[in-house]
Amino acid sequence: MVLLGSSRLLLKKGLTESLAGRYELIRLGHWSYQEMQDAFGFTLDEYVYFGGYPGPAHLIRDERRWKKYVKDSLVAPAIEKDVIMTSNIYKPALMKRLFELGCGYSAEVLSLTKLIGQLQDAGNVTTLAGYLEILNQCSLLAALQKYARDDARKYNSIPKYQVYNNALMTAYKGRTFEKDRIDPKVWGRWVESAVGAYLLGMAGELGYQLYYWREGDDEVDFIIANDGESIAIEVKSGRRGMNSGLPKFVKAFHPKHSFVVGTSGVPLEDFLSCDLDALIHWE
Repeated sequence: MVLLGSSRLLLKKGLTESLAGRYELIRLGHWSYQEMQDAFGFTLDEYVYFGGYPGPAHLIRDERRWKKYVKDSLVAPAIEKDVIMTSNIYKPALMKRLFELGCGYSAEVLSLTKLIGQLQDAGNVTTLAGYLEILNQCSLLAALQKYARDDARKYNSIPKYQVYNNALMTAYKGRTFEKDRIDPKVWGRWVESAVGAYLLGMAGELGYQLYYWREGDDEVDFIIANDGESIAIEVKSGRRGMNSGLPKFVKAFHPKHSFVVGTSGVPLEDFLSCDLDALIHWE
């Protein structure tokens, strides 16, 4: 028997209640760059900006319609029908506003306390953390923890927000493709978020954990942790030049591998098309 659908939480609830021990869960994540290129002819820049939703792919030349499709036909059903109907959401309006703000902050580090200041119906930090975990289970929005040797420091760290699909960031934060593409600082965020979305989408399939690392002004964009080993990945683009975070992380934690994606490193197109499983287990 094959079960298909986008209501992830609803399907999961039904499986665990009535088919316990009698099913194999196969996750089909967001479409990759290669899939969007093969199916719709997306360029690399178009994939970075418009993400991996096949439904509105034919609308990218009309960005107003494209954004409306993403919000009304993709996000609204996922939040209002799947999340709210299957979870204990006492403040649905707060959940939706948190999701919108989190998408806008993709690839940025922001404490939940500061995020509360931008929410009209604030609630508390514990409530927001719970809502973020539900959004993560739906493969919509994650709050990455800071990499550390002990779990306590990870759990108490300031989160870095990361969408599972860059279309979500664009729908709530984008101006236009032409404007954002020529702004080096803005485009750098889109590139970093695209790399994060790719890594996040593969995490469940390949069985690794995804973190970020920061100490003072030094940072590393993404840390893959797997079987007691780590891989450090810095995304370099127009947003900023290379900082000292990567060599400092290497000195402190001795990762299995460390490399740069983007300028002077692994080309972005090659990375988004690579065999990530082979990369993680590369000796």
